[in-house]
Amino acid sequence: MVQWVYNFGAGAADGRAEMKNLLGGKGANLAEMASIGLPVPPGFTLTTEVCTRFYEDKCTYPTELKGQVAKALARVEERSGQKFGDATNPLLLSVRSGARASMPGMMDTVLNLGLNDWTVAALAKRSGDRRFAYDSYRRFVQMYSDVVLGIELSHFEKLLERAKQRRGVKQDHELVAEDLEKLVMDYKARVHVEIGMDFPEDPHEQLWGAVGAVFNSWMNQRAKTYRQLHDIPESWGTAVNVQAMVFGNMGSDCATGVAFTRNPSNGANDFYGEFLVNAQGEDVVAGIRTPQELTIKARKSHGSDLPSLEEVMPNIFRELCTMRQQLETHYKDMQDIEFTIQQNKLYMLQTRTGKRTAHAALQIAVDMANEGLISKSQALMRLKPELIDQLLHPTLDPKAKKQVIAKGLPASPGAAAGKVVFSADEAVRRAKDGEKVLLVRIETSPDDIHGLHAAEGVLTTRGGMTSHAAVVARGMGRPCVAGAGAVQVDYAATRRTGRLHWRSC
Repeated sequence: MVQWVYNFGAGAADGRAEMKNLLGGKGANLAEMASIGLPVPPGFTLTTEVCTRFYEDKCTYPTELKGQVAKALARVEERSGQKFGDATNPLLLSVRSGARASMPGMMDTVLNLGLNDWTVAALAKRSGDRRFAYDSYRRFVQMYSDVVLGIELSHFEKLLERAKQRRGVKQDHELVAEDLEKLVMDYKARVHVEIGMDFPEDPHEQLWGAVGAVFNSWMNQRAKTYRQLHDIPESWGTAVNVQAMVFGNMGSDCATGVAFTRNPSNGANDFYGEFLVNAQGEDVVAGIRTPQELTIKARKSHGSDLPSLEEVMPNIFRELCTMRQQLETHYKDMQDIEFTIQQNKLYMLQTRTGKRTAHAALQIAVDMANEGLISKSQALMRLKPELIDQLLHPTLDPKAKKQVIAKGLPASPGAAAGKVVFSADEAVRRAKDGEKVLLVRIETSPDDIHGLHAAEGVLTTRGGMTSHAAVVARGMGRPCVAGAGAVQVDYAATRRTGRLHWRSC
């Protein structure tokens, strides 16, 4: 019988890092991290071959798949000490994509899966925090409705804004448990209006809905665009990773973050990354909140008043530094990692070879050869021909007079000039007409991939060094300034006159 499902967790795994063609990059590395003893929440991977069969057989699965998933889910329950759908100690799941080549943000994810009107009460009781439970529930309903049910996010964003207006607050975190409980009811009512059916309460129905949606996202437009830009074959397909949830948004002793084992902009051997206290992973990469630095050195360098992880959770920071060293020694390359801290316990959610600029690639290759991690011939082989093009990218003339209108984080190096545009579609349209454009956004999303490629450079008001815009811009060799919140653009006047109108905030 064909093995369609591979388990990982509790210091063991069915797969290994070299199986990325079958398990995808994320699934193979989750298995590898579990095998070398890193704290990985238990889970299982549905292989890329399931994806291939899914499309060949018109969205149907191999006959043995459901049975294999049931056994794998029972293994996760055993390892976590929780039960999926249980009304007293429920297991909640994340469902994520994972192609063999990294495609950051291009495919879909569902978090907090397994919540319903019964399990949310159990989560509230277990955590001792009713607000956290209903915040997780409203996030799940919104995400599932978007990814699986195909309902526009704008419907839920309007309801969220109304809830804040009723409470008289401006930020999501200022809503109280009662507001969020009502918001869940409003979200579900909206679902019924949009699709004529109730939001699914059965956790198993939720799981298979999410698995199908993630497989389907391999063929969404942004994934197709990314594959075309990076020469990734459509035939590869994606794996799906189902994993026990850990929560970075359960209180002040919880956090989530993204880190690079070396600086991806200049290649310096510095631990480089960002985190948010009391947040879920998408809050960091989406750029909705400006995150905090990992290290004291980076905080001082960027002039941030917010405390670093090194200061807020020193023991966790030391543990993370140990894992940084372990991963680099094991993979012999700079790694891009995702982590969550739940009630002062560190969990590793992902590692992959980190995207880097040409300058960083050269520096990292030289340093690793000098450190004895790799040979000189291996270092030379890592310098791909396309990196030479990035090394020749323009920079600002140091003697030229400059009028500085905004300062932000140097998310991706280089210099660019062009007309300012405010949407990805406009960037593509003008670039096709031969114009050089700069994409200016409050924050970018994966749906902006075509605009990021068309633009000469990117400026975002929010976000940090590991936001979606920063990661994609570095991979494309585009200069990017993130978190430039000190400038407010007058969009109407700029569109009307064709010149940038701005004021300092």
